[in-house]
Amino acid sequence: YVRQGSGDQALDLFRKMIALRVKPEQFTFSSCLCASATIASLIHGKQIHGYMIRTNVSPNAIVISSLIDMYSKSGSLEASERVFSLCGDKRDCVLWNTMISALAQHGLGHKALRMLDDMIKTRVQPNRATLVVILNACSHSGLVEEGVRWFELMTVEHGIVPDQEHYACLIDLLGRAGCFKELMSRIERMPFKPDEHIWNAILGVSRIHGNVELGKKAAEELIKLDPESSAPYILLSSIYADHGKWESVEELRGIMKKRRVNKEKAVSWIEIEKKVETFTVSDGSHPRKEEIYSVLHNLAALMEKEASRS
Repeated sequence: YVRQGSGDQALDLFRKMIALRVKPEQFTFSSCLCASATIASLIHGKQIHGYMIRTNVSPNAIVISSLIDMYSKSGSLEASERVFSLCGDKRDCVLWNTMISALAQHGLGHKALRMLDDMIKTRVQPNRATLVVILNACSHSGLVEEGVRWFELMTVEHGIVPDQEHYACLIDLLGRAGCFKELMSRIERMPFKPDEHIWNAILGVSRIHGNVELGKKAAEELIKLDPESSAPYILLSSIYADHGKWESVEELRGIMKKRRVNKEKAVSWIEIEKKVETFTVSDGSHPRKEEIYSVLHNLAALMEKEASRS
């Protein structure tokens, strides 16, 4: 359920498991905390954490990492930091990476960089994942110089040779900042052919800065790599729409239809009375669909009424 993105169903199964008095394992807790993070349900995450405390569970590094991630993705960075601080000398590279990633998610790039310095001072050796999270931290905080510096330092000081994912992060960093000359130079000097990580990053920054030609090239390459994925079509369509190229939008939709590429339905969650309700676009399977569509029709009528007044 967690791997399929059905966090609410995973949590329902956990509740049944507890009711049947089946003892959870470390992997169970890690999976359920990931499920809570997926749907950003702080209440459910806290309940799982509370159950672990009440039953004297001594969590391993993976479970602690899942706890930090859950609190961060559920909007409680303070709780993430408390969990991390309680680990003391048990902090390994995985826990440091998770905490740095949490800071990056909240746009705290400078704090993430300071934490990386602390990690190195405690003689915990950074790994490939560390470079990914620190580049993401710099990217989301606009710290271009710092990101490029760490990209170079990881090889020189820590022996980490950048792979496709690292280059994708670097491209995202440079692209978000509008450094297209440096971006193209880096792509040309890459020691390998671009894969989906690279092209996805290029397509993403093309959307941000409205670079139609570069976006088209990236989308074409992604479609070659995975013809059934709808993502490149949708992003390229958005680039065309932003530039008023409606004929190109319609042409792209026609190609999708011809190739039978289906757009993945958007999913949203809301927590009501400690229960997570899941909704998808044009959902006809929800048990309360009659009530939902009735409310939607009433809201649509009210909006039309207000629009006619103005």
